[in-house]
Amino acid sequence: MASPADAVIRIEQLYKEYQTDAGPVPVLKDVSAAVMPGEFLAIMGPSGSGKSTFMNILGCLDVATSGSYSLNGRDVGSLGRDELANLRNQVIGFVFQGFNLLPRASIEDNVALPLIYRGTPRAERLALANEMLAKVGLASHRLSRPNQISGGQQQRVAIARALVNRPRLILADEPTGNLDTATSREIMSLFAELNERDGITIVLVTHESDIAAYAHRLVRLADGRIVYDGAVAHAEPQHLAGTA
Repeated sequence: MASPADAVIRIEQLYKEYQTDAGPVPVLKDVSAAVMPGEFLAIMGPSGSGKSTFMNILGCLDVATSGSYSLNGRDVGSLGRDELANLRNQVIGFVFQGFNLLPRASIEDNVALPLIYRGTPRAERLALANEMLAKVGLASHRLSRPNQISGGQQQRVAIARALVNRPRLILADEPTGNLDTATSREIMSLFAELNERDGITIVLVTHESDIAAYAHRLVRLADGRIVYDGAVAHAEPQHLAGTA
């Protein structure tokens, strides 16, 4: 059984504020949590609850005002810009609401993009990209352009791109926000498969209760604090409620 020291994510007394003309505005207040290897965690909360800021800190795209954050055993607060970039590239796969694909690049080149920053030779990049495209069921579309495939397929490409560095952790921010209900189910089934089959740790931000239901654990934020942390199945309906 994994011990707390094995946590992929460990945050303690995280506090984040932004400076405005009217003075400091607190966004996260005394947030503590741990995410263990292989967990599938959903984060919910109304607009202004702090979930986007929380996700940005988890992804090393923002830094906390105080408190500590350990990612994959490394103290994020002690790392410089280049070290943070390397950590993002090597440990985290990102999936966003917008697919963020390069419109003029082929599907396989879009998937291979993160490997360029690692200095991976082109032949190896493309081999790995096509392996990931096969994993998400798009091997036959490798030479297509993003505008030649559907929105659901574009999100599958984005997931393949997130997987190409073989990360231990995927951070997904509203990954079904631009998709219809049927396609959203397909994408969430893919996430569930990656979690169960490959053991990839997934942290997902969503405002939709039916999307959160795919996760095994739910963290709900309100006014910058965690107000619920437990099994999705045990959450009261109001804990699953949220707004965009």
